[in-house]
Amino acid sequence: PTLEYDPNDFATVMNINVTGMFIVLQSVAKRMSAQNNVEYLRREGSETNGSSHPFSIVNTASVAALRGTPAMVAYSSSKAAILAMTVSSAKDLAPHGIRVNAVSPALIGPGYMWTRQNELHAQSGSPYFPEDPEKVAAAKIGGVPMKRLGTINEVINSVAYLLSDDSSYTTGTNLVVDGGLSSGLKA
Repeated sequence: PTLEYDPNDFATVMNINVTGMFIVLQSVAKRMSAQNNVEYLRREGSETNGSSHPFSIVNTASVAALRGTPAMVAYSSSKAAILAMTVSSAKDLAPHGIRVNAVSPALIGPGYMWTRQNELHAQSGSPYFPEDPEKVAAAKIGGVPMKRLGTINEVINSVAYLLSDDSSYTTGTNLVVDGGLSSGLKA
């Protein structure tokens, strides 16, 4: 919970999730821009290849950024920063032929991360979570309109769509993959 969260741990999460993602995004965008600079200027506005923006970057955000998940102040804050980074860099990089979007998954499993998150929530002392990890899991799934966990493949398919020419007119967008959990909350 927020009152007990160590500021050093907060800074570490921000450094890994935000600064780390920025370093990768910037590095990849520089290479894309250098590769595309001459070709893009020649094709700008044309229908060549079906897309005037041949490059695509997809950032990993989270529904936690939209919902402000209890007992996850650093993680939620870092993923909200990723959403802002996505929108800002989408505008900055569009003139270079680069689209930038984000995907925000939630409740993906089963697996280690799903189990561990439920254990941590159960141990958090937050009034929003029961003390039994199995009850935490059941309550989370109960809050999803589709009444199930999402799969890793469903997230991969969403990322693949954003990387493909099928989304050639999509940039600065956050694709939520959560079975309806956030139900209309968009950043």
